[in-house]
Amino acid sequence: MTSRIPRDSRLRLVRPRPLAAAPTAINQRRARRPAPRPPEGTPAPAELARMARSGLAAAARVARWADTALGPGGDSATADGKATLSDATAERAARALGLTPAQIRADWDTARLAGLIEVHGDSARPGWRLRAWNRDDSAVLRGWVALCDAWSLAHPEPEEYEPAAVAEVVTAMPQVLSFLQLSAGPVPVPQLLDLLEQRVTELRTERCEIDYAPQAGAPQADVPRPALAEPAAADAPLEPLLDWALRALASVGALTYGDGQATLTPLGSWAVWVKLEQICVAAQSPAGNIEQGAEDMLRGCARLRPNAARAEYRAWLAARPVGSAVTELVRAARGEDALLRGLAFEALRVVGAPAEPEVRAVLDEPTLRPYALLWLAEHDGADPEDAHEVLTREEATWLWVDTAAAVADHGEAPLLVRHLESAVQPTVPALLNEVRAVGHPRTVQVLVALAAAHPDPALAKAVRRAAFQVHTGG
Repeated sequence: MTSRIPRDSRLRLVRPRPLAAAPTAINQRRARRPAPRPPEGTPAPAELARMARSGLAAAARVARWADTALGPGGDSATADGKATLSDATAERAARALGLTPAQIRADWDTARLAGLIEVHGDSARPGWRLRAWNRDDSAVLRGWVALCDAWSLAHPEPEEYEPAAVAEVVTAMPQVLSFLQLSAGPVPVPQLLDLLEQRVTELRTERCEIDYAPQAGAPQADVPRPALAEPAAADAPLEPLLDWALRALASVGALTYGDGQATLTPLGSWAVWVKLEQICVAAQSPAGNIEQGAEDMLRGCARLRPNAARAEYRAWLAARPVGSAVTELVRAARGEDALLRGLAFEALRVVGAPAEPEVRAVLDEPTLRPYALLWLAEHDGADPEDAHEVLTREEATWLWVDTAAAVADHGEAPLLVRHLESAVQPTVPALLNEVRAVGHPRTVQVLVALAAAHPDPALAKAVRRAAFQVHTGG
């Protein structure tokens, strides 16, 4: 006779895998796009990394000093709880490194923008790129690109410039850089100024900043009119702003500027090409992800393999301001679709450090807390396979149910059965007890789907009973 007592089936303990890393749930295959080649004459990645290390050597030196002198138990890095280096610390670093406090502050700011230093409250810690500085060329290049993207912060504009005019120039500069990259040589500043003026005019036209003053003899009607551009912004001369932008980009090593002309450096040319390639990849994708909002973009990436999905995330992020992109991804993660929740945090991993404030802000939201804790652990340098150790048992169980909901909605039955192996509980009865207690809103649906998919009749019956008890409140 077959025993009617549910089996105490042991679950093999394995490290949980993110859903995006489980390609078995996706059967669709895409034709591989040939790996794009950078423009002719672009140095090899190892040579580009050598250039980046050379340009960031002073920042890396200050970061290593901070790692030693400002580590746990050391002095505070800042006095005001912000990223600004305190006077005492700047003077101490200057004495130790043989530099002036002004040089220390400049190198400190560069190290922060490149991700070599991370400041939290009044303490500093080394970024993951510093740990990989001597062995990982890609980490070095990503650090330099992060600095290049922040060129307007690395060399702040003079106070006399209107913020609206500065914002227009910052928005228009990618087109100027693309023109420099296509020119593959020195370009006279007057030519760049003409291009900048055209792009700024386009931006103002897109915002309908045109004069709606009534013409002589024309009938006047009482109709609302779009707000006009602020005169200070519209009338601001662009030549000094272009000069500031070119000097700022030169300060981070993206171009050389002098004698009335500008030329992209090899690093600058490569960075511009990378950005353009990312945008082109997304534009050529079947779903047109670059044009979509975060939710639709994530749905379009759901059927891609992990590497292809990360490429789509990078392209989508490259086409929009990072702040609004992060906000949109977090909003998508708050939705009801558990698959989008997991994918949103995968995309936030691609964002990196700029996403940290918003990720920390959702730690109090039960739905997002496990994802945020894992993201922060990996951001702090934990091995992705060990990051789950930061979760409590309850948080791990909640995440298990949430991931199971994503598999049940979008995956295949065999994958849902295999998902049992990622549970932290050693037995099925223990898992069912804790799943019932955790209070996930999708618990009943997940248990019903698991019972329908599992080939073991006794285990399936136990799971169905648990689902019924949750449904009835028993």
